[in-house]
Amino acid sequence: MNRNVRGFTLIEVLLATVLLAAGLALAFATLRSATAMVQRGETIAQRNERIRAVEGFLRRRISSAQAIAFAIDPNTQRQYRFVGEAQRMRFVADLPDYLGRGGPYLHDLVAADGGSQLLASFAMVQAGQAVREAQPRPPEILADNLRATRFRYRGLDQEGKLGEWQDRWTAAESLPLQVSIDIESADGQHWPGLVVSLAQGTGQDNGLGQGLEPPP
Repeated sequence: MNRNVRGFTLIEVLLATVLLAAGLALAFATLRSATAMVQRGETIAQRNERIRAVEGFLRRRISSAQAIAFAIDPNTQRQYRFVGEAQRMRFVADLPDYLGRGGPYLHDLVAADGGSQLLASFAMVQAGQAVREAQPRPPEILADNLRATRFRYRGLDQEGKLGEWQDRWTAAESLPLQVSIDIESADGQHWPGLVVSLAQGTGQDNGLGQGLEPPP
């Protein structure tokens, strides 16, 4: 029998155990970090996809706004074709069949709950009036978990040149040339700025819309 053969000492076993534990800890940390990176990437991708979907919807609907009246002032008989405020915007555009029956609908975009939600409501327009349904469906939530939403409008100045951005569109009988939408998420991140040109926008503020109170 060879008496020179010996087993591992206790110190060697403990050292091997420590090294194995350290290797396993490093492997788990790397796996956890990789998993967190993947989850973060998926969250960012979902957020970007959501932003693109909302901005695509807004761009299509606003750019296709039509010079169709949705309300009439009972005192002056002036027609409301576009009402724009900092937190609310109303105009008429054709609605896709998947959202309604098709045809011209009043689009009512509202920054609700202090700007934390962006809502869209729709109502059919007939003979220059928005037709309210007996059982209207609730507003569509386009975006939530927001900190602020702001609408701005741009038309022509008195010299016929492109004017400054305004928080209110007062020429309710005509459409602005451009609409700007600024959205800030609840975490403080700003969505990419959205500027939409209206195909039928004239941007003319000839004073006819002055003094018109926004319809209810």
